[in-house]
Amino acid sequence: MTPELSPTTGDETIQNYTINFGPQHPAAHGVLRLVMELDGEIVERLDPHVGLLHRGTEKLIEYKTYAQALPYFDRLDYCSPLGMEYSYVLACEKLLNLEVPLRGQYLRVLFAELTRICNHMLNLGSHVMDVGAMTPNLWMFELREDCLNFFERASGARMHSAWFRVGGVHQDVPLKLLTDIGDWVDGRLPELFADAISLVADNRIFKQRNVDIAVVSKEDALKWGFSGPMIRAAGIPWDIRKSQPYDVYDRVEFDIPVGTKGDCYDRFMVRVAEVYQSARIIKQCLRDMPEGPVASEDRKVVPPKRAEMKTDMESLIHHFKLYTEGFHVPAGSVYVATESPKGEFGVYLVSDGTNKPYRCKIRPTAFSHLQAMDMMSRGHMLADTTAILGAMDIVFGECDR
Repeated sequence: MTPELSPTTGDETIQNYTINFGPQHPAAHGVLRLVMELDGEIVERLDPHVGLLHRGTEKLIEYKTYAQALPYFDRLDYCSPLGMEYSYVLACEKLLNLEVPLRGQYLRVLFAELTRICNHMLNLGSHVMDVGAMTPNLWMFELREDCLNFFERASGARMHSAWFRVGGVHQDVPLKLLTDIGDWVDGRLPELFADAISLVADNRIFKQRNVDIAVVSKEDALKWGFSGPMIRAAGIPWDIRKSQPYDVYDRVEFDIPVGTKGDCYDRFMVRVAEVYQSARIIKQCLRDMPEGPVASEDRKVVPPKRAEMKTDMESLIHHFKLYTEGFHVPAGSVYVATESPKGEFGVYLVSDGTNKPYRCKIRPTAFSHLQAMDMMSRGHMLADTTAILGAMDIVFGECDR
């Protein structure tokens, strides 16, 4: 604060002052700059500055084939890459009117829910650490490491898998992997996760840092365009997996956790409940998954397996052209949204009939939530900002694109 003399009375007055939070701050969850106007320690105005991680993803995709564009989605929300791939492959399949085999659909749903658990482990642990606790974060990182190991065994990559493909998934998974996932959701996951949450869920200090902080009503949640755990914490049971089911989500049973107050504590506990619901979906996928192909048999879109390829030179040249030139998509446009771990992640694709997207517009979840940061922070203390930001679950690879 800067003391100044009042021009009318001559008395000394205290003026608000402005500080920068970030762009490099341990609680910023990425390269975020918040310009904050404070009255003492009370936030009176907050201006988020985004775009510091902008990489031109949408423009780059216009110069890649549909298959080459897929890995760019892994780099958006790099905490839940398979969730980003999901919307894109569904959009391509809708334009192509392509049928995905049932086993491929079950595998995608199974790994999408593993991705949700993986994402929530990082967010819940970071949220806890941002408000002063350490041990639960370390335990949750152990569970996240388990998920990354499952991804690596399925695709060969821990994070940027590029495993969801147009027409299904890249390759089937070993039976041993499915067995290990089943043992994990029945044993290690609920035990270690329950231990971690028990340290903070009823902890007096944790509640003081989160209860009644950044309360958002149902009306405000709708007005600000919230989705995912943010809107469900406000008491609205909106989940795209239920309202607009894709793949085999209409074949599995799960509940939609909702909050009552719409504060930071509710947002935390909604994600906790979602972990258990994801485990419930995974068990059903493991139980009901049929045998069969994991990707479409349309050889214009999905390359043949090595055993199917002929060894004559003409056939090899033909397949090499298919790989390099990519498949052509009928002209048209489509918007597809999926329930990513953070909320509604949408992809709007425009095709001009060639092998490259004419336009790809990405609808991130974080951008809609971050725009409400000013409204949610006003009247709270500077220290509450980290809890508010942590409860939003924002990743700037997706936000800035």
